[in-house]
Amino acid sequence: MEEKKNILTYEGLKRYEEELENLKVVRRKEVAEKIKEARAQGDLSENAEYDAAKDEQRDIEARIEELEKILKNAEVVVEEDVDLEKISIGCRVMIHDFDFDEDVEYKIVGSTEANSLEGKISNESPVGKALIGAKKGQTVEVETQAGTFKYKVLEIQRS
Repeated sequence: MEEKKNILTYEGLKRYEEELENLKVVRRKEVAEKIKEARAQGDLSENAEYDAAKDEQRDIEARIEELEKILKNAEVVVEEDVDLEKISIGCRVMIHDFDFDEDVEYKIVGSTEANSLEGKISNESPVGKALIGAKKGQTVEVETQAGTFKYKVLEIQRS
């Protein structure tokens, strides 16, 4: 079975590459030093510092593996090439939410980068799916578990 492509913006790609570099170069050394210091204290069977450092090492290695997998299957969206006639991944969109009678701005990204607190919604989310392909001035309806919501596309721009 072919692995799913991780659609990333250039910004997301850079962020993941920097995190991976930091984990491999800086954090690995820090944890190795903590383990070395804890070992120097003697008996490891009741050494909380040693156990905590080993747990931290395991977490770092798991994150490194996760990031390498994301980057290996990355497909980068070139935001300069984004078609501003219709919504696609890499766009920043301003929409009017009829239910809350407010305008909201979202950046449409791949599921790997999605972060609602930063206004980044996945192309696979209900709202993201409904918006993909929509044009300025168009109204879209989004079916969710909480009901149907209506949004009007006010603006499409490069992020």
